[in-house]
Amino acid sequence: MTSWRTWLAGLVLTTIGWGGPLTGAPHANTVSWRDQLMDAQVRNRPLPEVLRSLAAATGWRVYLEPNTNPSVTAQFERLGVAQALPRLLGDLNFALVPQPNGAARLYVFRTTSAGATELIEPTPATAPSPPPAPTLANELIVTLKPGARESIEQLARRLGAKVVGRIDDLNAYRLQFDNDESAARARTELERDDDVASVDSNHLVQPPARLEPLPLSQAPPLTLRPKVLPNGEYTVVALIDTAVAVSQPNLKDFLLPAVSLAEGANVGSLTHGTAMAETILRALSVTPGSAEGTVVRILPIDVYGNNETTTTFDVARGIYPAAAAGATIINLSLGSDSNSSFLYRLIQEVSNQGVLVIAAAGNQPVATPVYPAAYPEVLAVTAGDRQGRIAPYANHGDFVDVIAPGTAVVQFENRAYFLRHGLRKRHRRRPGHGLRPNRRGSRSHPSRSARHPNPTRHHPRALIGARFSRDHGAQPALPHPPRPPDGAASFTRPSATARRAPPHIGSREQ
Repeated sequence: MTSWRTWLAGLVLTTIGWGGPLTGAPHANTVSWRDQLMDAQVRNRPLPEVLRSLAAATGWRVYLEPNTNPSVTAQFERLGVAQALPRLLGDLNFALVPQPNGAARLYVFRTTSAGATELIEPTPATAPSPPPAPTLANELIVTLKPGARESIEQLARRLGAKVVGRIDDLNAYRLQFDNDESAARARTELERDDDVASVDSNHLVQPPARLEPLPLSQAPPLTLRPKVLPNGEYTVVALIDTAVAVSQPNLKDFLLPAVSLAEGANVGSLTHGTAMAETILRALSVTPGSAEGTVVRILPIDVYGNNETTTTFDVARGIYPAAAAGATIINLSLGSDSNSSFLYRLIQEVSNQGVLVIAAAGNQPVATPVYPAAYPEVLAVTAGDRQGRIAPYANHGDFVDVIAPGTAVVQFENRAYFLRHGLRKRHRRRPGHGLRPNRRGSRSHPSRSARHPNPTRHHPRALIGARFSRDHGAQPALPHPPRPPDGAASFTRPSATARRAPPHIGSREQ
């Protein structure tokens, strides 16, 4: 608690103005900004609404302490920042911090700037353009049955497609066509082919959360050290994310050899993967017994490279080597509104074999499902505030299992950065598209309670602690997954040398 509450303790309050977009004359319930002077005509409006208008007018990045929602009434013209902000914010404190290479940041809080963690997005008129369409309509994921008469290369040539991705051990391949219409025709043909186990769409997965440099601040040093057991065993946490800077002094002793599934990653600057690796280690450093070190090792798996987005196929490509390498936990700080039956089948397989899959629920204050977090086998994590409640900016859908701290401060090359866990803004889910699991009642998958009837304190899920129901009441920790059915592969606890049998995807289409 102390580290993230004090990350801005040395911040200097300032009244320096910062340039932004020009606006027209003020009108009712708006804030405008011209020539470094502010106008306001606001009557009995909620503070977040006023701050959205302020962010749009000035170009500042505005952060508010969660659950701070007084009504604002203010009317003035042509005031400088030092006079305008106290009139606008009333009894609240604020810190306006200019940035050398970007927009100034305004922190609005009651007692300490460390509490201002909720990013206030500007009004829609100046909001960023929406991300690209969630489904790659000119691509298909094709899974062949064992012993198929045609190879994937022969099949692709016959259909006029290119093979642009492959998981040979799963007989799963990513086909790309010249256009959407060709892909649609090929899908119809493939669904009638007896050698094809399944045909699935490939969906875009949005980028993880942004990282923000913090002025006049440093994260506390990481004191955790790696622990080596006499038998050489360790617990593997697979981090499927952007690339991790494996040479970072505070990380390198905890990292296993990285797996790169995409090209061009730049680890010369702080990546989300690097920040997540440090966040995991900092969380471990405050657990009981951490003074003796940790047996946890992080397996970095890069599925983004230098791309803004990845795909559900490439996420599956990351999950497969993670499970085969003996990962006990797989962390997915990524997501999509689109439900991928291909990805879901693979997650079912690794979950049934004892792997805990954790995924982010998303940083939008909605209840719509985000995948893979919304799959029943996945532990869905949303962001919480200092009081243990779901953060105002976080997903609060009924698929959410756990509330965790929504922000962190990490260190990279002697500079502190602010990380908000979760996902960037994304498309709303299209009505009727894919499954919407409902953990309170009817759904097309069995409930977690039905799937996991026998809890055990030794399973990694029990280490997570209590999970929270929709009304934020404490519930028992998630139980141990069931034994796989007869004939299914089973995993044992990994050691430094042991590796698991690879998961497989069944031929049954979802």
